[in-house]
Amino acid sequence: MVNTDVVGAIPSGKSADNLLFDNLEWLNSEEAARFLRKSVGALRVMVHRGQIRARRFRRRLYFRKSELDDLLETSELIGGIHVGRT
Repeated sequence: MVNTDVVGAIPSGKSADNLLFDNLEWLNSEEAARFLRKSVGALRVMVHRGQIRARRFRRRLYFRKSELDDLLETSELIGGIHVGRT
């Protein structure tokens, strides 16, 4: 249940970053780097290497949030437990 009594209150289980990213479809370089927990420089290197797809508009890079989500979902699992595997 969301507490609506306090303006600007963050619902339980959500961080301020999660709320920011929930309503965005396109992220600029700074937002995408924060979303991936990388530096902006590391993000630009990943774009240059073709690891991440970016769009350029008026000399700025923009990233589709759904593509960044897919990138994280399809990345290799390191550590962790594989349920159902032998």
